[in-house]
Amino acid sequence: MMSSCIVFLVHRIIMTLLYVVFIMFFITSCEAKLQIPKDVNITAIFAFGDSIVDQGNNNNLLTLAKCNYLPYGKDFMGGKPTGRFSNAKTPADMLVEDFGIKKLMPAYLDPNLNVEDLKTGVSFASGASGFDLLTSITAAALPLSVQLALFQQYIWKMKGLIGEEETNKIVKKSLYIVVAGSDDLCNTYYMLKIPRKIQYNVDSYTNLMVDGASNFVSDLYNMGARRIWIFGLPPIGCLPSQRMRAGGLLKICVGEYNRAALMTNAKLASKIDSLSGKLPQSELLYINIYDPLLDLIVNRDKYGFEEAKSGCCEGRNQFLLCSNSTGTCENDAKYLFWDGYHLTEKGYRVLLDQIFNK
Repeated sequence: MMSSCIVFLVHRIIMTLLYVVFIMFFITSCEAKLQIPKDVNITAIFAFGDSIVDQGNNNNLLTLAKCNYLPYGKDFMGGKPTGRFSNAKTPADMLVEDFGIKKLMPAYLDPNLNVEDLKTGVSFASGASGFDLLTSITAAALPLSVQLALFQQYIWKMKGLIGEEETNKIVKKSLYIVVAGSDDLCNTYYMLKIPRKIQYNVDSYTNLMVDGASNFVSDLYNMGARRIWIFGLPPIGCLPSQRMRAGGLLKICVGEYNRAALMTNAKLASKIDSLSGKLPQSELLYINIYDPLLDLIVNRDKYGFEEAKSGCCEGRNQFLLCSNSTGTCENDAKYLFWDGYHLTEKGYRVLLDQIFNK
């Protein structure tokens, strides 16, 4: 009888401990979106790359890859188009807000910037830019090399405004995000085809892309950056624009395009890992967006979306951007995609939450 009671008591204690562990794990896993270590103090974020984080740099360029007109920005502050490629906020805006830095990230080429805007980070990104120089040239966008030149200009400007010591501190302690590559495959390789598809097969072209990414990260590091996040490619074959171009009558996801994106991501992740060991004091992070976004597309109902195959607005020109004459869907909160390439503000918010929860 005594032994039975002891066994029962031990069993209850073990079960109680397991329950406590489970509750602690559950609470920990459901905390805030960005788990920032207490000793990490990020007071500025800078963005480079393409339209995902272009905050309006393309507004005054002679390019078709711009969106400083309605319906872009219709849900932004006051319903004002600013050059952001969405109905409202972009991932760059959300990141600076999540880190508690400021509400919005401005474009570096915004003529209304003040010193505080510059001190806390800006975007140098340009819609339709890519790791392949030809991608930017054909779209009349700012190549990554020019974005770096603008960052160098920023450093010189800040040294004149706040001094060399304070500027160097900002450069060293800031977070840098790099979002590019989709336009290389979607536009330069699969849409234009000439000359890249003649010069390269998919394997060798993705090597060219990853070499471009590696050179960019190395150059950024040599300019003083240390904490750099490089975002991988999404499932480009499932973007509304690519479904329309190559998805057939049913507008299915284009498997070949998705496989090319996966190949690029595998090489990019490996290259970033290799660079981490070669660049002293660097904090390089490859971020997988392919799987979280594909999950949103396949399981749209789970995340509160009704439509994930087409965009809320009808596209025009080779970039399938919204037209200011055809209108939009009735409720963009039901749509994952805003146009042929970009997500709605709600789509970006859910995607970032999925990425950083993992």
